[in-house]
Amino acid sequence: MSRRGTAEEKTAKSDPIYRNRLVNMLVNRILKHGKKSLAYQIIYRAVKKIQQKTETNPLSVLRQAIHGVTPGIAVKQDV
Repeated sequence: MSRRGTAEEKTAKSDPIYRNRLVNMLVNRILKHGKKSLAYQIIYRAVKKIQQKTETNPLSVLRQAIHGVTPGIAVKQDV
């Protein structure tokens, strides 16, 4: 038996502008050399372009895009 306690699950924080956890998770995925401010600039520019071109809520478009690329079935490998 381990003497250490179990690790608590960390919840993702929300981003400062849209208050959305999905945006913050995406920023953490595209971090380049630890430059989080650069990653935020990239995401916010992309969201602004989505807003201008589609004239809809850019967060719903982002959510649909993420949902479209995630696999529907989890694949397990036998080792």
